[in-house]
Amino acid sequence: MAIDAPATRPTNPRFSSGPCAKIPTFEISALSDAALGRSHRAAVGKDKLKAAIEETRALLGVPAEYKIGIVPASDTGAMEMAMWSLLGARKATMLAWESFGAGWVTDVVKQLKLDAEVKTADYGQIVDLAQVDFDTDVVFTWNGTTSGVRVPNGDAIPADRGGLTICDATSAAFAQDLPWDKLDVTTFSWQKVMGGEAAHGMLILSPRAVERLESYTPAWPLPKIFRMTKGGKLIEGIFKGETINTPSMLAVEDYLVALDWARNVGGLSGLMARADANAQAIWEFCAARDWIDNLAEDDATRSNTSVCLKFTDARITDGATFAKAVAKRLEAEGVALDIGAYRDAPAGLRIWCGATVETADIQAMLPWLEWAFEAEIAALSQAA
Repeated sequence: MAIDAPATRPTNPRFSSGPCAKIPTFEISALSDAALGRSHRAAVGKDKLKAAIEETRALLGVPAEYKIGIVPASDTGAMEMAMWSLLGARKATMLAWESFGAGWVTDVVKQLKLDAEVKTADYGQIVDLAQVDFDTDVVFTWNGTTSGVRVPNGDAIPADRGGLTICDATSAAFAQDLPWDKLDVTTFSWQKVMGGEAAHGMLILSPRAVERLESYTPAWPLPKIFRMTKGGKLIEGIFKGETINTPSMLAVEDYLVALDWARNVGGLSGLMARADANAQAIWEFCAARDWIDNLAEDDATRSNTSVCLKFTDARITDGATFAKAVAKRLEAEGVALDIGAYRDAPAGLRIWCGATVETADIQAMLPWLEWAFEAEIAALSQAA
């Protein structure tokens, strides 16, 4: 029997997994100090870009000897720069447990044509990291944005590894504790946990990654936007705010405002706690019901940002159609926007729980999710 529609609605129904919800205090007027109409090479532009880099370092606790650069084309651009510039010096191992990791496999195997070892896991699982040879260059996503699973910690990565670790951390950075001593290349975008605007990526290099860049020349040509060295030396300016191509100074300002908000909510620990509280509300909701569950099979690997859910009710014969109907009903009510599972993922829902989402909004949305489920089950019964 269908239940009555809940009385309370989320204040902000935006649960998209990217671009994600803006910071709760966001107002367009907060961007009034943006260096619009100014060259990014002018002092004001360079100062803001450098501030974005150094404030990222401070908030994430990135070691002083690591290089941080703002690069084109979001996290994708940062990952492509890393793979095309660094891979090929030794054997590579590609790890994939969701669609973006699978995309990196395609790039390395079919575009760079490297004879890489490929290890995959189904959606909801990750590969056995204890079986990975870290004397090879290992490419992986820390948090599977489309599968809702994450690497639980860096314990499986040896400190004395021979290869580089190249980590896509786009939905993990600012919400999960990244072990910098275990990561040689780390990439992410502003549009995820910080709710920033899209198109800008961040590339973080360890000294080992820099040494590789300065000692190895790939066999293939590199486009201009991928080049990080000149004459065998790192182009230091890239990591001081002298971007390869023209950045959006409006997007830079937006990121700076988000970083300031992050400091005011307790820094990295505060951001992680907010994401944990959001995800916990959903986990408890699922644990109390027998018709919905986390796609992640192991509690230790479930994501606290991109929480992916599956419907488990035996009455559902067409999971994809049912999940889309639930998401459509919630969107029509204006209580949950953009929560359908990623197109390559199993049928279900994906609810963003990053730090810019308020726990109260998650808690207000969940009764609506139950309402939508019951309504669609009732529709199935009537159709039968």
